[in-house]
Amino acid sequence: MPRVSIQTEDFDVSQELAALRAGDGRVGAVCCFVGTVRDRSDGAHIASMELEHYPGMTEKSIEAMVDETYNRFELHGVRVIHRVGLLAPQDQIVLVAVTSAHRGVSFQACEFLMDYLKTQAPFWKKEQTPGGARWVDARESDDAALRRWGIERDNC
Repeated sequence: MPRVSIQTEDFDVSQELAALRAGDGRVGAVCCFVGTVRDRSDGAHIASMELEHYPGMTEKSIEAMVDETYNRFELHGVRVIHRVGLLAPQDQIVLVAVTSAHRGVSFQACEFLMDYLKTQAPFWKKEQTPGGARWVDARESDDAALRRWGIERDNC
C-alpha cells in the first residue's frame, strides 16, 4: 500500500484503515482525519471546489511530510490520500491516518501531519461562489497551528 495517493476518485475510509493496520499486531491505536468540502467559506456559498497540483512534485512533497512525521513520532503506519479535480460540498477531500502502539502518539501525529499538509502541500484550490471564482490560501490560524510544531510556513 502506498503511503501517499493523489487521486480524483473518492476513497473508502473503512477499507483504507483496514489495509493500514492489516496483520500488524503492534498496532494499539488508529487515528484518522477526514476532511470534506464545506458549503460555505468566508460567508459565501460554495458551489464547488477545484484542486490542482503538479503530479510528481506533490507526491514528493507529501512523502517528505510523512518522513518528518515518522521522525517525530513512533508510528507503525501512515496513509495520506488527497483528492484533486472538481469536488462538491460534502465530498471527501483528504484522509490522514496513522497507526501506533498508543493513542496519544496517534492523535498527535495525525494532527501534526494534517497541520503540515494544510499549509505546505502544493495544491491550488479554487472555489466557485455566486460572485465568481476565487483562489483559496491558508489562513493565519493554519499558519499558527503549524508554528506550534516549530515549523514556519514555506511561502515560496
